[in-house]
Amino acid sequence: MDLIKLSRISMKHLITLHVMLDTLSVTGSAERLCVSPSSVSKTLSQLRDSLNDELFYRHGNKLVATPLARRLGPSVHQMINDMNQIMTQEAFDPSRYEGGFSLAMRESTFELIAAKLSTHVLNLAPNIRLDIWSKDSLGFDALAKGKLDFVILPHDRSQPPSTQNNLIWETLIDDDMVCLMNPSHPLADQTLSIDNYLSYGHIGIMDTDLNVPFFEMQLAQQHKKRKITVTVSDFGSAALMCHHSDLLFTCSRRWANIAFQAKGLINKPLPFNYGDVAYSLVWHQPSMNDPAHRWMYEQIKACCKDIDVILT
Repeated sequence: MDLIKLSRISMKHLITLHVMLDTLSVTGSAERLCVSPSSVSKTLSQLRDSLNDELFYRHGNKLVATPLARRLGPSVHQMINDMNQIMTQEAFDPSRYEGGFSLAMRESTFELIAAKLSTHVLNLAPNIRLDIWSKDSLGFDALAKGKLDFVILPHDRSQPPSTQNNLIWETLIDDDMVCLMNPSHPLADQTLSIDNYLSYGHIGIMDTDLNVPFFEMQLAQQHKKRKITVTVSDFGSAALMCHHSDLLFTCSRRWANIAFQAKGLINKPLPFNYGDVAYSLVWHQPSMNDPAHRWMYEQIKACCKDIDVILT
């Protein structure tokens, strides 16, 4: 252990690196830390010399983190949380909290949860800041690197991604799946069978983070693969396609019951066993050392419990 080298790195350096990884902007980091941009640049220069790495480089008009800076992100995040616990002796008080949280959701999750969660949290912590991202913009990789605090999404419970380290999954709301179609669809007045379900084209949803759903595997093993004719990025776009075509869309029943885009569409139970689906909360395990994160976690759970009761 090189104590002399370690002594040259302070919490100021770690906090600056942490914020820079989040903002990728010297000016933005300076505003968040309430210091001048030159102060941030000076701190980064000292850290670059100590680590013998550029940490950030300019690509066009943007700053990009080096591989070393990205790799250090989760560890630095954990060290800052640990130090915060040491320095914070009093209990967490949401009414006085002026920090923020970053969450990512699928579009369907946003419609189901975001408005109620935001209202609930802001009533308890009026000075809090919530950044709610599309999961397509920031996903599990951002969660592991400390750029996100929580991800909430619908998924097949049998197959959470296994390649991400230290990510904890917890079910918030159980769900089931339905098949949506427009009212003039040839199957609208029929009981949905596996044969007629497979005889039409389907709309799929893109998700690069999750594995092939158990639902798709079960269907292929028990019967045959469905024909995905169109793939879109979100549930709303898929529902819109249903309104104007004979394509079928398989989705969350809870979303279908509340979403504006699904109004006027017919939904039918799926004609086969597709496993368990749910809305789940995902977080990076070390983040729970922070009292503020634990508080936010409890608020998300409480809010989703209320939503579950309302929608049941």
